[in-house]
Amino acid sequence: MKIAFATFLTLFTLFSVTFASSGDRSPLFTGCVGRCNVHHCGMNEVGLKVWLRVTRWSCVDDCKYLCMAEITDTDVRNGKPLQQYYGKWPFYRFLGMQEPASVVFSLLNLWAHKRGREAIRRKISEHHPMRPYYLMWSAISINAWFWSGIFHTRDTPRTEKLDYFSAALSILYGLYIAILRLFHLYPLPQTSRLTLSAKPSQPSNSWKRISITILFSIMYIAHVSYLLFLPRFDYTYNIVFNTVLGVSHNILWAIYALPTSMSFIRRFPSQPKSYRPKFVSKAAWFVVLMTAATSLELFDFQPWARTIDAHSLWHLATAPIAFLWYQFLIEDSNDISWREQRL
Repeated sequence: MKIAFATFLTLFTLFSVTFASSGDRSPLFTGCVGRCNVHHCGMNEVGLKVWLRVTRWSCVDDCKYLCMAEITDTDVRNGKPLQQYYGKWPFYRFLGMQEPASVVFSLLNLWAHKRGREAIRRKISEHHPMRPYYLMWSAISINAWFWSGIFHTRDTPRTEKLDYFSAALSILYGLYIAILRLFHLYPLPQTSRLTLSAKPSQPSNSWKRISITILFSIMYIAHVSYLLFLPRFDYTYNIVFNTVLGVSHNILWAIYALPTSMSFIRRFPSQPKSYRPKFVSKAAWFVVLMTAATSLELFDFQPWARTIDAHSLWHLATAPIAFLWYQFLIEDSNDISWREQRL
């Protein structure tokens, strides 16, 4: 989940990084672009097709794509390896989309989070303390995958930042709600009472929750401000920031899923540490599957049919994992332990 699911997860290399590559530095490419600009752009600019205008292609951008496609076609015919252009593999453009597979798979993740959000509304009690946080996270994830689709449609400085910042918010908020859930910092209704067999109600943890909320808000504002005001976008820092958040999130849920003999946290406040319903294992499966999906980013390869690459496969893999995660959140929220607090 970019958050996506998206995202909010273990990330080793979250995003495509745009640097100069051998393809766009070659004299063959620069010469082709120069000739195209002279003949088709400027005062005698040829009108672009409607879907290129809708997706905000300029004549110069179109020249770069056409030259890249022409050179790549020649390389394929001559059995030469593909070159990257501006840090990316040469993809076939479709209806103005630069990376159509990543666009489709981003929208698939968006749909998965939309379905998950609907399931939370239907299946988790309105009085459950974590429900509003899960709904907010799903909305943030939907937004992240929307901008992922926009970014892969047209890679521009603006769409790049909207994609990166939306994904970072999804990951950061995922860690935030993990802390609230696992350390029982969520707000309980004023009328909640534990059963006679449970311990008396503890004093409110609202000051801790407020402190964490302020801390995470400052972290996000500082993260965005740092990247916005630099002379050049710091891709390395951005990757490290998201990786630390994602790994921390997964570690917390891995601890939650530990076997009873190894558990050192109280999963549910009204139960002993040894209480471990069967669905708890799904959190561990989520960590394993998300880590495996993310590893696809480490195996960069030339795109199949100039359409499917490792990054798009990572987007494809995260969509079904999102369904698993929402199913787990619903089962965790409907455990009988919560009912003992009269939610």
